[in-house]
Formats: sequence, C-alpha cells, structure tokens
Amino acid sequence: MDSIRSKTQKDTLRLRTPSATDGAKVWGLVRNCKPLDENSMYCNIIQCDHFAETCVVAELNGKMVGWISAYLVPSDPDTLFVWQVAVAPEARGHGVGVRMLKDILDRDVTSDVERLHTTITDDNDASWALFRKFSRVSGGDLTSKSHYTKDQHFQDCHSSENLVIIELPEALARAA
Repeated sequence: MDSIRSKTQKDTLRLRTPSATDGAKVWGLVRNCKPLDENSMYCNIIQCDHFAETCVVAELNGKMVGWISAYLVPSDPDTLFVWQVAVAPEARGHGVGVRMLKDILDRDVTSDVERLHTTITDDNDASWALFRKFSRVSGGDLTSKSHYTKDQHFQDCHSSENLVIIELPEALARAA
C-alpha cells in the first residue's frame, strides 16, 4: 500500500480497481477538478463497470481523491488510451497521478502495452506536467502532435486536443 505525507499526519493512499458503485463518486470528483470535461454520471458508471480493469481509483483515508479512466484501444491492444485523470486538490503534489498510471500498467491486462496515448489541450498545464513526469520516471519517450482540432472535430466548441504518445521502455512493456 502506498502512503503520502500530509502537513500534519501520515495518510494512507489506497489504489484499487473501481466498481459500478463508484461511478457517482467519480462523477463528483471530476466535477470538482476543473478544467476537466465532465461526462455524464452514467458514463462514469459504465467506465467503472465495463472498463474497471484499465481504470483506477485512489482513496486517501477512505475518501476518493483520484481517478483515471483508460482503455485498451480496440484496433491496437498494445496501446493504453488514458481518457481522463482527476486528482482532488488535497492530494495534488504527492505523485498520485503517476502512481495511478503505474498501477494500471502493473496489471496483467496491460502486460502487452507498449505505448500510452492521451489527448491534452495546449493550456492544460497540469496534464502536461503529469505525462511529462510519468515519461521521465518511467524512462519512456514522449512525443505529441495535433489530433482533434477545434474546427474540424469540435465545431469550435472545444479547444484542440494534442495526441500525446509515450513509448514505454521494455521494463514496462513486459509480457506477464
């Protein structure tokens, strides 16, 4: 079990796969983690249910403080697509995001994963920092390119998203 130190006490961080009953709490966490896009509560329930093996919840002293939704790309099962990362303000700055990513990649279901993909807008500094840090600590190679554009994909209703690709080193891309 991982632990993180708060200002006044030693707190316990627990990482686990979600269940459908976590969906409403995930929805609430994401709503409180601006500027993340909110999905419907139903979407979060489905993610926690259908994609539990590639998602993770972080709890600090029993309170949900972190969430990653991810899935294996159907046409490329060697690629893990990270859909969303949410970390509550009280858990930020302790490496929770990196720990959650590592937790997913340490599972049997992701043993053949060779690369991680995600999309990030230009102005989402927290996400850029997380994925750069993850690439650095994992020894991966990070590249990015324009992917979903404001005019072509979002009808000018959302900022363009860059595809971030992290090629994982052999140590992480191992077979089980």
